[in-house]
Amino acid sequence: MKTCTLCFPLRKAPEPQVLLGLKKPRLNAGKWSGFGGKVEEGETLEQAALRELFEESSLQASPKSLEHVAELNFTFTVNPAWNQVVHVFLTHDFEGEPSESDEMLPKWFHFNEIPFEAMWKDDPHWLPLVLDGKKLKARFSFGSDNASVASQEVTIVDSL
Repeated sequence: MKTCTLCFPLRKAPEPQVLLGLKKPRLNAGKWSGFGGKVEEGETLEQAALRELFEESSLQASPKSLEHVAELNFTFTVNPAWNQVVHVFLTHDFEGEPSESDEMLPKWFHFNEIPFEAMWKDDPHWLPLVLDGKKLKARFSFGSDNASVASQEVTIVDSL
């Protein structure tokens, strides 16, 4: 099972916003998501999250700025090669302006305008919780279409 990270930059002015990226190639093409990918050999979770954030958005942040808010286990019954554990981070402290990369087109969204209809079907079950300050562990199993959520379990935790 692959280990991956997702990072969501947040800003407060004037109302809370989250930076999402529209994925261009591969598995997530056409979907809005956080910034992330596979943890490379020898990397910590934080190093991978920061590397992916920079590669996909041009934003730079420090390891101390990351808040580990979720551990998500994804199972794809029809395509087990896609199975993964995703560690989710938030950051309020970053430098630079988001810019388009080969993989992502970044855009700021107010929390009440997040385009869940154009995201993975699991996202509405956990993203609002972490944006509301919760930490969680979750398991999602995807159906035969590799898109619909066949089963889910979301547990709020004190720490990760």
